[in-house]
Amino acid sequence: MNSQEVRSTFLDFFQSKGHLIVPSAPIVLKDDPTLMFNNSGMAQFKEYFLGNATPKSKRIADTQKCLRVSGKHNDLEEVGKDTYHHTMFEMLGNWSFGDYFKKEAIHWAWELLTEVYKIDKDILYVTVFEGSKEENVPFDQEAWDIWKSLISEDRILLGNKKDNFWEMGDQGPCGPCSEIHVDIRSAEEKAKVSGRDLVNNDHPHVVEIWNNVFMEFNRKADGSLEKLPARHVDTGMGFERLCMVLQGVQSNYDTDVFGPLIEKIVTLTGKKYVKGEALGEQEKTNIAIRVIADHVRAVAFAIADGQLPSNTGAGYVIRRILRRAIRYGFTFLDTKEAFIFELVDTLAAQMGSSFPEIRQQKDLVKNVIREEENAFLRTLDQGLQLLDDVVKQTQGKEVPGAKAFELYDTFGFPKDLTALILEENGMSYNEADFDKAMFEQKTRSRAASEVSTEDWVIVREKMEESFVGYDLLVNEAHITRYRQVDSKKDGKQFQIVLDATPFYPEGGGQVGDRGVLIAGSKEIPVLDTKKENNLILHITQSLPEDASGPLTAKVNRELREHSARNHSATHLLHQALRSVLGTHVEQKGSLVSPGYLRFDFSHFSKMTDAELQSVENFVNDRIREHLPLVERRNIPFAEAVAEGAMALFGEKYGDSVRAIKFGQSVELCGGIHVQNTADIWHFKIVSESAVAAGIRRVEAITSDAVKDYFANQEKALSEIKETLKNPQDTLKAVAAMQEENVKLKKQVEALLREKAKALKSSMANEFREVNGVRFLATQVDLAAEGAKDLAYELGNLGENIFIVLATVNDEKPMLTVYVSKELVASKGLNAGQVVRELGKYIQGGGGGQPFFATAGGKDPLGIPEALEKAEDFIR
Repeated sequence: MNSQEVRSTFLDFFQSKGHLIVPSAPIVLKDDPTLMFNNSGMAQFKEYFLGNATPKSKRIADTQKCLRVSGKHNDLEEVGKDTYHHTMFEMLGNWSFGDYFKKEAIHWAWELLTEVYKIDKDILYVTVFEGSKEENVPFDQEAWDIWKSLISEDRILLGNKKDNFWEMGDQGPCGPCSEIHVDIRSAEEKAKVSGRDLVNNDHPHVVEIWNNVFMEFNRKADGSLEKLPARHVDTGMGFERLCMVLQGVQSNYDTDVFGPLIEKIVTLTGKKYVKGEALGEQEKTNIAIRVIADHVRAVAFAIADGQLPSNTGAGYVIRRILRRAIRYGFTFLDTKEAFIFELVDTLAAQMGSSFPEIRQQKDLVKNVIREEENAFLRTLDQGLQLLDDVVKQTQGKEVPGAKAFELYDTFGFPKDLTALILEENGMSYNEADFDKAMFEQKTRSRAASEVSTEDWVIVREKMEESFVGYDLLVNEAHITRYRQVDSKKDGKQFQIVLDATPFYPEGGGQVGDRGVLIAGSKEIPVLDTKKENNLILHITQSLPEDASGPLTAKVNRELREHSARNHSATHLLHQALRSVLGTHVEQKGSLVSPGYLRFDFSHFSKMTDAELQSVENFVNDRIREHLPLVERRNIPFAEAVAEGAMALFGEKYGDSVRAIKFGQSVELCGGIHVQNTADIWHFKIVSESAVAAGIRRVEAITSDAVKDYFANQEKALSEIKETLKNPQDTLKAVAAMQEENVKLKKQVEALLREKAKALKSSMANEFREVNGVRFLATQVDLAAEGAKDLAYELGNLGENIFIVLATVNDEKPMLTVYVSKELVASKGLNAGQVVRELGKYIQGGGGGQPFFATAGGKDPLGIPEALEKAEDFIR
């Protein structure tokens, strides 16, 4: 079977068993603050396991895009080195929410593997939970007995808590599991060692392919277990590993899942890939090719689902994965130019039928990856220069670990590349000190973000929790549950859930509502409102004295109305951009707050002033048309899209959706909006900038913020007029002043050139000869440009000249270094390296070319020492 047949066979099988087939959720999670990425098949169903929502079917099956590169499930460092770990992978899964349990799950797993996929029963092993006295959970006799009816007992193994007790996290649903492992070793290897002894021992050819989790318990904050009200089944089968077995190969990378990507890498780099075991340089090449083939999948799908590389959060993880791929290509495949972006065409052709988002977002994905490649290749060049400086400064053969860590932490220079280059120079770095610096940084980071969450205190059993905020800003409510959360950042806080709330939780780009909960005479401020696993959480710093009593939930009207204006303006902005720039424009992120709105969108170039004005005019025209809000709630998703509603890539939509319409603008949206566009009053763009390759950002304001903006502009204009002595024509006066300024600058520059020539004559005799070099290091009373002119004038006096000039302007020191070209060639003297070293004495830095460079700094008092140390470079 090829990979597409493997996938469709799985889904068809479970559809025949009464399962509803659902699409993969986006790989990037936007509505679960506990996870950055979908790291397992069950992540999109958490709210069902927790009992916070009702599934559309009690039986569901799917293939889920997963990403494991951070936190508890972190396979990143294994990827490429072995044959079966990946960053992005597909998890084939079937689910039962309070319906079937162990018997059906195990029988169907066995039927699919042995009768449909026709995997030889003699290469399969299964594990069941051996029990835990510590947890007071017995041996899973039921699972054992079911397996015993299907397979010989010598192929059933007992697993401990680490291997056979699955948990969602530190708290939440969990239960024993039964894994299925496959032994694809050769007959000769099997004769030497039994597969029983290799299960769960990280053997590349005795691997787990399917895990059946039987969720029976809930893990509480104190670590204890309690029975769940309903029992569930959560299974996950590794798609890539299954393809390896069914295609009769020994590595996931030898399947048709990765084959086309590897072939393309080989074509682009001219390197050879050898299947199976390889030694020496060929194995390094193999690993690099596998890393790139794996990582481009993870990065491409993350970008297609709306997560751009950045320096924080999920964006940083994506950037880190891509940089790892670039670095492997740079180091082991000799790729000094961007090439990974070219793999996206192959990926889209290969997976586009099952995951259409990668095909539809192909051009954007390519642009973003290409820009990131070019940027990091420049960083690697800078890192090589910095590392070269470190090598020259190091006494002996070992670079301090702290220096290597600084390169890694500050400049993003990979530690293994540092080790490789040092090795070529007969050197190494202190790994223990590097690891210590890394540990200290992680400890600081962990301490800053440490959070402890207590169990929910249930105040009212079996109460429905609902959102009434589309229609109300104030309503009577009761607390259904609450819990305490402690963090270094925010201290002690409470998360309160109400049976009915008008508070809009953060989502869809819109910030959460603020307001108060009024209990008797006590007002409790709601600092923020968030959503987690289908629960609306009201963040407070205290609780009512009687948590079971009635209270009034009251949203801050002013903040809500400002957010509503900005959210409705965002929809109109989206429509305007598509009208002015073209229908290629798609939303790639947004922020809607009371103060302003931010909108990220796909577009290939900087917007012109005329385009920005056209967009602004378009939105304000819609405001002046007084378009009423047309809101439709709980309509079928397919019906809304068929009627023209715009759905956004990377968003997870249910079967029923809410459509928001203002005139011709129709979008699926759960946010808060004005009743009429006239309520927005006015729309003003305040900035337009680049976010990433092919992604632009517009920031804008509405309503009172626009009034404040114009008031500030008017005030600034009045101050300018007053400064110019209240001319009749302010614009003409400014133009005249600029013209006069240009003339004065030219006069000053001419005077400085004359001064430099005069100094040249007086300083020509100040050169000293040091080791055959004509040397001059002194401070001069010139501006930066004058120092440059003087350095070149003096440099033209002869050969073998080395000049260091210091200047101070507005208390800011600058060093200017000139080196004759023959010194660069014969003695390896480099002005850029010299100025970087001397710049440290004035608390600054800089660079330039080998024959001319400058460095700015903060401390003029360091100039004498810098000039004194300059001579060391030729001693």
